[in-house]
Amino acid sequence: MIRFEKVSKRYDNGYVAIESLDLEFAKGLIHVLIGPSGCGKTTTMRMINRLNVPSSGKIYINNKDISQIDPVELRRSIGYVIQSIGLFPHMTIARNVAVVPRLLKWDQARIDKRVDELLELVNLSPDTYRSRYPSELSGGQQQRVGVIRAFAAEPDIIVMDEPFSALDPISRENLQDELIRLQQELNTTIIFVTHDMDEAIKLADNMILMKDGFVVQQGRPEHILRHPANDFVKSFVGKQRLMEDSLSEKITVDEVMAEYPVTAYPSRGLAEAIKIMERRRVDSLIIVDRKHVLLGHVSIFQVIERFKEENITIGDLATPFEHVVEQGSDLQSALQLLTNQRLPFIPVVADHNRFVGLITKGSVVRYIADVYGAESEPSPVEGGASE
Repeated sequence: MIRFEKVSKRYDNGYVAIESLDLEFAKGLIHVLIGPSGCGKTTTMRMINRLNVPSSGKIYINNKDISQIDPVELRRSIGYVIQSIGLFPHMTIARNVAVVPRLLKWDQARIDKRVDELLELVNLSPDTYRSRYPSELSGGQQQRVGVIRAFAAEPDIIVMDEPFSALDPISRENLQDELIRLQQELNTTIIFVTHDMDEAIKLADNMILMKDGFVVQQGRPEHILRHPANDFVKSFVGKQRLMEDSLSEKITVDEVMAEYPVTAYPSRGLAEAIKIMERRRVDSLIIVDRKHVLLGHVSIFQVIERFKEENITIGDLATPFEHVVEQGSDLQSALQLLTNQRLPFIPVVADHNRFVGLITKGSVVRYIADVYGAESEPSPVEGGASE
């Protein structure tokens, strides 16, 4: 669809924005250019519609050298969406959307039909919004109009330069969803520039990570997250987003377990046990001896059921664990055991059955949250320091 062959861009002051770039954009996909400021992503995008002219090399669209196409004709055939929206304030929404179709001499009936179709696609009722002016719309609504204006003349290609970066998070999320839906319905090839990795991961069929005018890595977001090409990619993507090795056989239970779950000695009475569980906000206690050898566990329900009995300790109620995992075991096996046996938790033991930690659903969630950057609260069953 779009092909760069040895494309470079050098400025008169000697600055090299792009250096010998070979790149292809397949038809019908969302291609996201991303990288640090000054990496060349916007320059690359703007060369597609000849807003920037290459210093050397060739760019082809459908095997046609774009340097041989009249730039005005080329730009009318490519949709363009920018961060500042760029709606004409003196024109109604309908006339704003219809700018390029009018330049292309579409008849009025076809224009009106197209405007209404596109407004409906982004949940702006034509009867309500067709005759309004940009100043009567919210920022998110204006950006919706900016997006559909790029689709109005049914272009095969749309280039988008950080179009959602100025919006609030909710509007941005909604517009990202709208763009994905529009692209799937209309099968348009989209070249999208962003500096936001989360946005790139969400939108991209093909993600192109650039640095210093070069492509460092490209491919599906899934592939890049699992297999970053080098330390720059790892750093730019962010450790917390990387899926490389996460929850795989290479991860051991030691990395995921709660190291300080709430434990108690078997000599504790039932009233004491209830107070410990209340204070630590847990519903079970792990019972260990003075050498931290694992003896079993007791639940709040067991304690309440036997509470009226005098001279009874939690050691008397301890239920031995049927399943434990050894320190250093792979996480995947522990998760399978947790799932297959429908267990709330699994103790991790070292030599001589010494208790060292606990694998719980909460500890797994906490690990995933650390990997993917979510904020997490400690799971109640994990508690703090042991007794």
